[in-house]
Amino acid sequence: MAQRDYYEVLGLEKGASKEEIKKAFRQLARKYHPDVNKESGAEEKFKEIQEAYAVLSDDEKRSQYDQYGHNAFNQNGGGYDFSGFDFSDIFGDIFGNFGFGGFGGGSRNQNGPRRGSDLAMTMTLSFEEAIFGAKKSVEVSRDETCSKCHGTGADKPEDVETCGRCNGSGYVTVAQNTPFGRIVNQTVCPECQGRGKIVTHKCTQCNGSGTEHVRRTIDVTIPAGIDEGQQIRVSNQGEAGSNGGPTGDLYISFHILKHEFFEREGSNIYLKMPITFAQATLGDDIEVPTVDGKVKLKIPEGTQNGTEFRLKSKGITAVNANRKGDQYVQVHIVVPKHINKRQKEVIKEMDSILESENEKGTLFEKFKKLFS
Repeated sequence: MAQRDYYEVLGLEKGASKEEIKKAFRQLARKYHPDVNKESGAEEKFKEIQEAYAVLSDDEKRSQYDQYGHNAFNQNGGGYDFSGFDFSDIFGDIFGNFGFGGFGGGSRNQNGPRRGSDLAMTMTLSFEEAIFGAKKSVEVSRDETCSKCHGTGADKPEDVETCGRCNGSGYVTVAQNTPFGRIVNQTVCPECQGRGKIVTHKCTQCNGSGTEHVRRTIDVTIPAGIDEGQQIRVSNQGEAGSNGGPTGDLYISFHILKHEFFEREGSNIYLKMPITFAQATLGDDIEVPTVDGKVKLKIPEGTQNGTEFRLKSKGITAVNANRKGDQYVQVHIVVPKHINKRQKEVIKEMDSILESENEKGTLFEKFKKLFS
């Protein structure tokens, strides 16, 4: 099978600069690297790209290729032998941030600072605590940096030595000559597990882990207006980091207990208020409870059952809101269950008077005709 032109393989013109050659190789290698592309033929394509780059990136080899083409390397019946070409530097540039080695797996340095894990919990609040805010104490169980060894895991400072296997880097490098070139693969050092240090005598308090499990009581400020399911973050109150990494955070979600009378939707408060038949009929000024205390509400004459009134800015200020909500008062006319003889007579007399003066009579007449 005829070999493809190396410039064509890289998608370049014959006069391409070294920078253009390198750029083209980087793009194609990233696309067809077998660790990335699992499609059929990707490995052969990658090998072809490597071969083209090995020739065109070398001034001497490129000059020979430009003069004689593939014949410059086909004296022994095979193609160009690039097994001695070191691709490790450019593969490090291309795949270093992704944890790839040359032509197999690799890994990043495990010896850097690592942030501690976050903790999460749910706190129950009363209706009032959620509205007005509160200061609460919570108990958390977490791993903290060992108070004796300060995270080194060693009994004494002199008990920490640089790992002789990886010379403190946290990883070891293995080089292999393969049909696809010289491949450099990095793996976590098995001796120090990526720490770069060896502890000769473990800390007696944490047994070499560098952390100890403790229970702590933390004071937490709950912002006014917090709602069901919302979450706050308490910085640096999670698990301890490692290798000098920062501590994680504590996240608290909230469950709000129901109130006996009030209901809440966002910034608004809802209240069902009982009134008498006389108040609904004649009108009245009544006192209505709000979250901030009692206020006056005017009930107009002839108020119907279920009528809703709005008390502007008598709700709450939710977290991250810039204005107060409203309170909505729905009135419910209370019908007495037990009345005396005199009260019955008065109601019947009033009913007979009203029957000819309002819609009640008309409504009852319609029902009588419907069922007669």
